[in-house]
Amino acid sequence: MSEDVIERATIDADGWTCPAPLRDSPNIVLGHGAGGALSADLVQHLFLPGFGAAAANDLGDSAVLPVAGGRVALSTDSYVVKPVFFPGGDIGDLAVNGTVNDLAMSGARPQFLSTAFIVEEGTPLSELSRVARSMGAAAERAGVQLVTGDTKVVDSGSGDGIFVNTAGIGTVAEGVHIRPDRARPGDVVLVSGEIGLHGIAVLSSREGVEFGTAVRSDTAPLNGLVADVLATGADVRVLRDPTRGGLAASINEIAQGSGVGIAVDEGAIPVPAGVRDACGLLGLDPMFVANEGKLVAVVAEEDADRVLQAMRAHELGTHAGVIGRCVPDHPGAMVARTGLGATRVVDLPVGEHLPRIC
Repeated sequence: MSEDVIERATIDADGWTCPAPLRDSPNIVLGHGAGGALSADLVQHLFLPGFGAAAANDLGDSAVLPVAGGRVALSTDSYVVKPVFFPGGDIGDLAVNGTVNDLAMSGARPQFLSTAFIVEEGTPLSELSRVARSMGAAAERAGVQLVTGDTKVVDSGSGDGIFVNTAGIGTVAEGVHIRPDRARPGDVVLVSGEIGLHGIAVLSSREGVEFGTAVRSDTAPLNGLVADVLATGADVRVLRDPTRGGLAASINEIAQGSGVGIAVDEGAIPVPAGVRDACGLLGLDPMFVANEGKLVAVVAEEDADRVLQAMRAHELGTHAGVIGRCVPDHPGAMVARTGLGATRVVDLPVGEHLPRIC
């Protein structure tokens, strides 16, 4: 073996375990997506070490998973956030948390995730390794396994760095019936914490804009918070994570799905100072800005207090609060009471206020 081959085989780079056979470049090349030796190296020396304890041992094209009898929830989503790295997170933990949260919103206990990557030729391996490690850490925190995956590489200029798709499955316990059509007049609407953090964090990082107060994404797995809420025995009618379209989109979707009106108190909605300042400067409504670690819950009125207490006892729900109520008036619509005592209709957003935020 020549000296240059030996040197390449033992090179140490961020996130790449030694030895690294056939690694000729610190960047992604088309061969990494060809299914041959370079693809195998990427799995063995970057993804598996990056995923850590969350990685499954079976490397087949599909995973055979032990799932107890009963109901199973399935979800899939794709992530194209720009930039890939932003204050408080990156596309890796965002992808894991987003799919975990989608499952949790149906009351499921997330268990297994698949991961698929579309990577542009020329992407530094160090960046992909950082994303993989972030996904592994997020999966461990959420208590899920990364059990199968795929990687495709596209020509330089045909993509935009790193895109990630994740799919997940989880089990739904008996007696849990959380659906978007279960809200009823008189039900109480809660939010688990401060809104707008993710959208503003991504925007500030993308545009290089500072708003006086540093804003970090709230990306986090909500399955633990949901489990604590369900453990109260409360009749949880609806859960939604207000991602794209923000709080306004989620509440409108609940109102339309259940055929009820939903009235919220703007003053009761927790908006942190950095988000408020940024929205004031940019002319945005915080209720339309994306979140990645918050949930909206609709619960029976008699259960609202214990659900609120359970939320506030969890680290991800310390700023939880009651923000509104389901009403028989204006079915399918959301209205907000302003600080001046007026009432305004808050409709679904038209288009993307902040594109490429997840």
